[in-house]
Amino acid sequence: MITSNWHQHSHHSVECHGNGRTIECLIAESVALGFTDFGVTDHIHTEVNRPDLVGVSSEFWSEERSPRHHFGVEVSVVSAWEIEEIASGRTNRPEYGLRQGGPEGAPPALALDQSDLDEFGIEYVVGGTHWPLYVPLEREPLIRDYHRQNMFLATHPLVTIVAHPWWWMGKWKDEDGMYRSDPWLDDFSKVPASMHDELAAAAIEHGKMLEDNGQAMINNRSYTDAFRRQYAEVLAGWKGRGVTLSFGSDDHGPAGRGVSADAMGEVERRLSDVGITDADLWKLPPRSGEGVTQS
Repeated sequence: MITSNWHQHSHHSVECHGNGRTIECLIAESVALGFTDFGVTDHIHTEVNRPDLVGVSSEFWSEERSPRHHFGVEVSVVSAWEIEEIASGRTNRPEYGLRQGGPEGAPPALALDQSDLDEFGIEYVVGGTHWPLYVPLEREPLIRDYHRQNMFLATHPLVTIVAHPWWWMGKWKDEDGMYRSDPWLDDFSKVPASMHDELAAAAIEHGKMLEDNGQAMINNRSYTDAFRRQYAEVLAGWKGRGVTLSFGSDDHGPAGRGVSADAMGEVERRLSDVGITDADLWKLPPRSGEGVTQS
């Protein structure tokens, strides 16, 4: 059984507003699934989401928490151009940031700095590539851009975990909701092995975790079974190279209807099939000085 979960969302994430999944609900659901060490990681894309960060921080720290229950954040790669545009007031301040209009090759950036970690008590940062940075929606430019963003995260001093490497939800969705084709979902070997090697080397050098993501990757029912097997094999390859992996359910579910025990069982089976077990997965140690030791 997987006993840690470092990527999940409460009602403070923008796409979860109104779903009733409070911090207390998230904790209760996590414990019921057998997680002993876990965190909450609501989204921040740009400063537009800062009120969500204020809200979840206040709710989490308003009560004494188990030292095994942690406060994190999931931050998206955006660009320096995007951050400046939103700060200037020239845009309508979209909750998901500016998804187009920027210069191709714009330097990637995070709308988060060390002062934010200190102010809100953020214990770890999950950084994710969620969309292309102003490149054509074609296979080769997207692969290059996603790799550039993943490498940015794997070398960024604030990032703890690189979330769901190579996640894609966008163009090329079939009418039945499945992704069966480009940019790499019909055949993961479209992503050169050299990119997987480079990401692994950067993660090792900079002490980052690469994420086994349950809902977005391993158990994403919008992806083919063949792709999910390929993806698990890449995870196993990273493990074999010495990369430290972490687990995140990426649960966005409404209160009482999040990730199920059956879904977790499927994730565990798929990881076990390629030799990844709970013993291989990173855990953030309990907060010190609170009378709990790491198991």
